[in-house]
This record gives sequence, structure tokens and C-alpha cells, in this order.
Amino acid sequence: MQNIQGKTFKYPDNVDTDVIIPARYLNTPDAGELARHCMEDIDKEFVNNVRKGDVIVAGWNFGCGSSREHAPLVIKTCGTGCVIAKSFARIFYRNAINIGLPILECEQAADEINASDIVEVDFDTGIIKDITTGKTYQAQPFPEFIQNIINSGGLLASLGKGKRG
Repeated sequence: MQNIQGKTFKYPDNVDTDVIIPARYLNTPDAGELARHCMEDIDKEFVNNVRKGDVIVAGWNFGCGSSREHAPLVIKTCGTGCVIAKSFARIFYRNAINIGLPILECEQAADEINASDIVEVDFDTGIIKDITTGKTYQAQPFPEFIQNIINSGGLLASLGKGKRG
């Protein structure tokens, strides 16, 4: 997987899917339109400030709530390069992989990285480096088959890749 580097946006424990993408906007199938509302109930300026490769850092149980894939999809569509959290709700975790959004669990990084720090993530090794502070953290990297799903852009894309021959 390709490394990413970006500015961090920091959020607390238990950020649920209704905060990530409020249900009132789920009347369109257009991911770009949905992404314009990403995180707006917790951070109205997120969509105006996020840039390609930026990183969301959060506490415990990120993505709890409903099982909709819209939540990781809008995070990815906004250009977010990775989500680092103390833990993820299990359905969000699987949906993130299914749509190709890189996520890492690392309690120490989630505790110590501050909002607006610049971080670099090496997905092959799981090393997270806070460029701002110089500190390095170790997350568990995904096994190669999951990295391949994420690199392909998600599960369906990875399955189609094998059929092209």
C-alpha cells in the first residue's frame, strides 16, 4: 500500500455513523453529494478543511451505530487517507475494508496525536509517525490480502480485478 501523509482531525470516543453522515442526507446515492455533509454534526468545517491524505484520529468505538456503508464511504470520498482510532465498531471496520478505506487501531497514537499534527502512515509496517512531535507509534498492519482489497479500491473492485485476467 502507498504511504500517506496529512494533517489530523481529532474526535472523541463513540463517534457514530449518524455523526459521520447524518441520516437526513441519505436520500441520494451520490457519494460526492453525501461527502459534503461528512462530520458536519460534530465539526462543521471538516469538509472545508480536509485535504487528500489527511487523517482522522479518534477514540474508542469509532463508527458505532448503524451498519450503513455510507459512513466509511463519505470519509474516503472526502479524501481522507486513513482513520486511526483506539478501536472501531466491528461493522464499520468491515465496511471500511469493503469500500477500501484504510483504518488502523492504535491506542497510544490516538491518545497522543493532537489535532492539526502532521502524520505519516506506512501501511505495510503499521508505523505511524507524528511528524509534528517526532514520535512514532506501532499499529498492527493488515495482512497482504486485506491490503490488496484496500489497494484495489474495495472488495468488489478487488474481485473484478481477478476476473480481468
